[in-house]
Amino acid sequence: MNNQPTTGGSVGGDDASTPREQVKGLVPDVDMPPLENSQTTWWKRMLPVIACGAGLFSDGYINNVIGSVITILAIQYGDVWTESGAKKVVGAIAFAGTVVGQLAFGYLSDKWSRTNSLLLSTVILIIFTALTAGSYFKGDPIGMFNILAAWRFFVGIGIGGEYPAGSVSCAESTGELKAGSRNMWFILFTNSMIDWGFVIGAFVPFVVAAACHNEHLSTIWRTSLAIGVVFPSVLLVLRFYLSEPEEFQRHSMKYAKTPYRLVLRFYGWRLFIVSLVWFIYDFSTYSFSIYSGTILANLFDEGSAPLTTVFGWNTVINLFYIPGTMLGAPLSDLIGPRYALASGVFLQAIVGFIMAGNYSRLAKPEMVGAFASVYGIFQSFGEMGPGNNIGLIAAKTCATGVRGQYYGIAAAIGKLGAFVGTYVFPYIVAAGGDSEVLQAQYPFWVSSSLCIISAALVVFCLPHIGQDTIAEEDAKFRAFLEANGYDTRQLGLKKGESLEAVESRVSNVAPVQPKTDSGIGFDRAGRSESTQRSSVI
Repeated sequence: MNNQPTTGGSVGGDDASTPREQVKGLVPDVDMPPLENSQTTWWKRMLPVIACGAGLFSDGYINNVIGSVITILAIQYGDVWTESGAKKVVGAIAFAGTVVGQLAFGYLSDKWSRTNSLLLSTVILIIFTALTAGSYFKGDPIGMFNILAAWRFFVGIGIGGEYPAGSVSCAESTGELKAGSRNMWFILFTNSMIDWGFVIGAFVPFVVAAACHNEHLSTIWRTSLAIGVVFPSVLLVLRFYLSEPEEFQRHSMKYAKTPYRLVLRFYGWRLFIVSLVWFIYDFSTYSFSIYSGTILANLFDEGSAPLTTVFGWNTVINLFYIPGTMLGAPLSDLIGPRYALASGVFLQAIVGFIMAGNYSRLAKPEMVGAFASVYGIFQSFGEMGPGNNIGLIAAKTCATGVRGQYYGIAAAIGKLGAFVGTYVFPYIVAAGGDSEVLQAQYPFWVSSSLCIISAALVVFCLPHIGQDTIAEEDAKFRAFLEANGYDTRQLGLKKGESLEAVESRVSNVAPVQPKTDSGIGFDRAGRSESTQRSSVI
């Protein structure tokens, strides 16, 4: 295999029409990464997957429990709450913090440490979740609302850190699991955790309200928030025992200068597509949520129903997510994340069109059972498709050295989609005029159409994502960097280690491991056999 880098980047340089074409002749597909051959037990290989990914449970719990808290604050404080400026921001400000956290921790997880970034985000989450539960300002309700909003912003930063640091580490750790189930385990400990967090975030206020007999409102909402500290505290203990993922140790740019121009050439278009699909998903989710309010309105009068009734039905509505994420997880291994996402979002669009077209009949009180069932199927398809797979695609379509930043940018743009949806959809609803039916239908026509667009983007604009995509991306990206004059000895460089020491370490390693079916072997430093043979700039 001819894999000689040049100082001027002439290998495929200006004559290649795209960066991908430069790599085609240099790196064949890799059928099996060496990480799977680890001699450790299944449980030891699974523990990092659980510890890294399961922190997203807090995202689901904290973002859902605030809905119940807002319901209680409206009852407890009446007009003081409804007329306060904090009412407009308490529920949404955590999303702003999440965007900040996703971008900041995306950089930190690449340039500092995966595990230390996880520990820092967990500590932030624990401290500020506890502070939200104890929000107080000199006995002044308005001051307390503002303090609650401020603490919620910092909670969002902690949640945001879980996305690039946790999900990326989880994806890299799945490389040590047996091929054929890696995508499933990633999904079960990332998106499924978010969905279970939503369910528990609805169920806990129900239990606390029942224990308080729908009285002692301050106790109910503060206890519900405080319970959010428990899960990240347990995870914090597990995360103290984590080491850096093997893939990160081999290919990180922690102590290397990141060639951002080359990164953009190689991954810019792909990042744009992944971010756009994530943006559309979060943008559309806003309009989908309007139907849960319709179901609840047909079941009880929110103004007079006891809290246990409101929170109990809210739990049932959130349970609609679970079948889709749990049953859809193995599908990503069977047909691949691209087709799993496209299938789910396409089916969701069809059900959405049906619901919108028949809204005038489904919205009637006597049809609430049928409406709830169809809505549950609709939500399940959403989780089976984009819910399960967009994070998986973002985590596995980029090389290790920049994966945290790549994922963080895509996730942050997705969250911006939710913000944009929040402001745009009221105008779409208003286009329905005085007709309640049209007001409900218009957002769904728009969102279901966007679902079809996302399916097309994923199928036609993204590459195949197999069991070994992470290893393949590292090999291809390494070859692309070499072809453009970048010194790849820097990849995986340890603190205080010189390039000469790397040369010595590579030259003294044991013979390469048995080659994969595609012909690439790996040494103990994680370098491809072709890379060892090449001259290094």
